[in-house]
Amino acid sequence: MERTTQLVGQASSFLDAIERASRAAPLERPVLVIGERGTGKELVAERLHHLSSRWDGPLVVMNCAALPETLIEAELFGHEAGSFTGAAKARTGRFEEADGGTLFLDELATLSKAAQDRLLRAVEYGEVTRIGASKPVRVDVRIVAATNEHLPKLVEEGRFRADLLDRLCFEVITLPPLRHRTSDIPVLADHFARRMALELDWSRWPGFSGNAASRLLSYDWPGNVRELRNVVERAVYRWEDPERPVDSIQFDPFESPWRPASPAQERAAPALPPPDSAPAATAVAAAYDPAGCADFRLAVAEYEKAILAAALERCRWNQRAAATALQLSYDQLRHALKRHELLGAEQKS
Repeated sequence: MERTTQLVGQASSFLDAIERASRAAPLERPVLVIGERGTGKELVAERLHHLSSRWDGPLVVMNCAALPETLIEAELFGHEAGSFTGAAKARTGRFEEADGGTLFLDELATLSKAAQDRLLRAVEYGEVTRIGASKPVRVDVRIVAATNEHLPKLVEEGRFRADLLDRLCFEVITLPPLRHRTSDIPVLADHFARRMALELDWSRWPGFSGNAASRLLSYDWPGNVRELRNVVERAVYRWEDPERPVDSIQFDPFESPWRPASPAQERAAPALPPPDSAPAATAVAAAYDPAGCADFRLAVAEYEKAILAAALERCRWNQRAAATALQLSYDQLRHALKRHELLGAEQKS
């Protein structure tokens, strides 16, 4: 399995988790990988496989949440021809495919009770029985499973078998979320940005501006490393000047002045006066007089500043409303306000 993403980081909490995975890799024991979405659970599973004696065997991946409950057992254990409607011919399951290698079960907590029962038998006895078959098949498979759920709590609630958890938790590797490894944010951002710049045939990577780097550090990253990669790659490919440091970051790709609003948002939106209303016209006229212009750059800057100030005032200092009124994204408005030193004068709505 070829990967374009590597395990990158220097935070002690992250390195401790990777070290634990490396130590567990050579052992013929099951491993649980716990972590929020986007923390790299599948990459850790690949590390466990490639550092084990099974490195030259198959690494079979199955997302337990991607299949309807009625098909999970057939997918895991296989089926004989005619064993159920639609089973026109016999098929091997993921366990048989992974024989001699590693089976990675992602989203383990979504397994049905029936699938948990059969999985327990496969782990305990090393054999699986295809649906519709009368004899079991011996398999030599190492289990690595991942979830973002707290499995002991699911056991208490009766949603996960305690004996299955006992069999699978020989080693538990918990990956820290990105918000708790902030020292890795600049490292990861630079890693993903350089790769994107190379993909775009840039002659060099100019880096991020101080403002962009600060914004990356202050964001909470609910989607963790996967979200960081998307944000950074999007910022690089949208940046039009490869010679200057990237200065524009958009965390929400759906942010748009034309984004459909929910009924509640439409009711709450402030009524905006037309753009050519008196406050805006007065401010702009005071900032820019074409007949007496002596400094083009200064006049343009003052003109832009006056428009921003007028939009904020008529939107009662609601920045999102002002961004919509000016047909800007929220990030674009914030950047413009900072450039014209208007953030200090803002009032929170």
